[in-house]
Amino acid sequence: MIVAVAIGYLTICLLIGTWAARHTRTAEDFFRAGTGIGLWPLAIASMAATLSGFAFIGGPGLIYSVGIGALFIVLPAGVTGALSAWLLGSRMRLLGEVRGLMTVPDAIGVRYRSRAAQGLSAIAILVATVGYLATNLLALGLIIDAIFHTGLSTGIVIGATVVVAYSIAGGILAGIYTDLVQGAIMALASALVFAAAMTSGGGLGGISRTILAHEPVLLGPWGTFTPLAALSFFFVFGLGTLGQPHVIHKYYMLRDLRRLRWYPLLMTGAMVVTLLLYFGVGVAIKAAVLRGDIPPLAKGDDATPTFLLRYAAPWLAGLVFSGVAAAIMSTVNSFFSVGAAAITHDLPVAFGRRAGNELRGGRMATLALAFLATLLALGSGQAVALLGVFGWGLFASTLVPALAIGLNWPGATRKGALASIGVGLVTTLLFESLAWAKAYSFPAGVTVSGLSLILALATFFGVSWLTRDEAEGDLDADVRVIIES
Repeated sequence: MIVAVAIGYLTICLLIGTWAARHTRTAEDFFRAGTGIGLWPLAIASMAATLSGFAFIGGPGLIYSVGIGALFIVLPAGVTGALSAWLLGSRMRLLGEVRGLMTVPDAIGVRYRSRAAQGLSAIAILVATVGYLATNLLALGLIIDAIFHTGLSTGIVIGATVVVAYSIAGGILAGIYTDLVQGAIMALASALVFAAAMTSGGGLGGISRTILAHEPVLLGPWGTFTPLAALSFFFVFGLGTLGQPHVIHKYYMLRDLRRLRWYPLLMTGAMVVTLLLYFGVGVAIKAAVLRGDIPPLAKGDDATPTFLLRYAAPWLAGLVFSGVAAAIMSTVNSFFSVGAAAITHDLPVAFGRRAGNELRGGRMATLALAFLATLLALGSGQAVALLGVFGWGLFASTLVPALAIGLNWPGATRKGALASIGVGLVTTLLFESLAWAKAYSFPAGVTVSGLSLILALATFFGVSWLTRDEAEGDLDADVRVIIES
C-alpha cells in the first residue's frame, strides 16, 4: 500500500508537469508564471516551498538529537508570513508590474540602479541554492530508500530525476500547481502523524515522563543547545525569512494585490498545522528508543522513516511519505527556478549580455543544477538539518539587508548593498568551510549564520551611512514611490 500511494503521487506530479509544459511558452512563464496566481495557490505554494525536507526529515532528527532547543528554528513560523507580506509583498508585486521583473536579483538591480548588485546577489543565490538543493535531494533519497529499499545513493538519483522531469517541462508553473496538491497532502499527513505520534508512547504525558526519566535535559527550554545558540537560530530563521528567494519571488505572481492582507493568516495557519510532524515524530521516536522499543538510530535523519514504518498504519505511512516527498519536491522545484534564473537571466544581465533564448537556457540550467546538487548530496556526509541551516543562513545574510531593508529605506545606497552581500557571502562560506574541515569552530552558542547576518546588517547600515550623499542618485523616482507607498 505504501508503494502504491508513493507511485500514485509521483505520477500526479509528472502529469501536472506535462500539463504545465503546454502552458510554458516564454521565459516569463518558466521563471515567474505570469501574474495570474490567486491568493490560495500563492499561500499554499509558499508554505510548501518553505517547509522542505529540512522541516520533515532534518527537523524531527534534530528534535531527537538535541531536544526542545530545535523548536527555536520553527517558532518564528507564527510571524514570518506577516513580516514578509508587510515588508515585501506589495513592493515586490508593484516592482514586478512596473518594471517587468522576473527574479529577486532583478529587484535588487532595479532598487540600486546596479547591474553589479544584481550579479553579486545572483552569485550568492546560486551558491546557497546548490546547498539547499542538496539538502532536499538528500532528504528525498532517504524517503525513497525507506519505501523502495533502493539504497540512499540510488534514492537520491531517482528523486532528482523525477523532480527534474517536471521542473524542466513546466518550470515554476508546474511547481505552483503541484504545490496545491502537495500542500494539502502535507497538512493532512502532518496532522494525522502527530496524532499517531502522541498515542504511540502513552500520549504526550507518557512520552514526557519517559524522556524526563532518562535524558531530562532534552525537555529543558534550550535542549542541549546553549541559550545563545537557540536564540541565534530564532533570530536567523525569523529575520532570515525575508531573504528566501524561492518564497519572495512568488509575490510577483499574485493576481490581486488587494487580497494580500489575507496572506499571513493562510500562510501561518498552514505552516503551524504542517509543523506538528516536526515536533511529534522527534519526541515520539526519542521516547521509543529510551524505552528500549527500538534500537538507537544510526543518525537523526532516520527518525521520520523509522516512525512511519514502525508505528503508522500502511495507508497513513503511504500518505505521510507522500507528504514528506511533497514538501521536498515543491522546495526543489522552487530552487530550480531561482537557481536557473540566476544562471540564465541575472548573471548575463549583470554582464550586459542577455541570453537570446532564456527559456531553453533555463531548462539547461535546471539540468546542470540538478547534477551539481546530486553530487553534493551524494558526497557531503552532512545531516539534512545542517545543510539546511547553511542554505538558509546564506540567503539571510546576503539578501535581507539589500532587499528587505533596501525596499523599505530610501537611505540605503548601492555601495552599502554591494558591501553587505559580499560580507554575507564571504563570511558564511569561509567559516562554514572551516567548520566542515574541522579547522576552526566558534565558541559554544555562536552560529555562523547568526554572525554572518549581524555582520551583513552592520555593514549595510555602516556603508550606507558613510555614502549617504549618494542615496538620492541610487534610487529612481518610480522605485522611490513604491518604497514610500
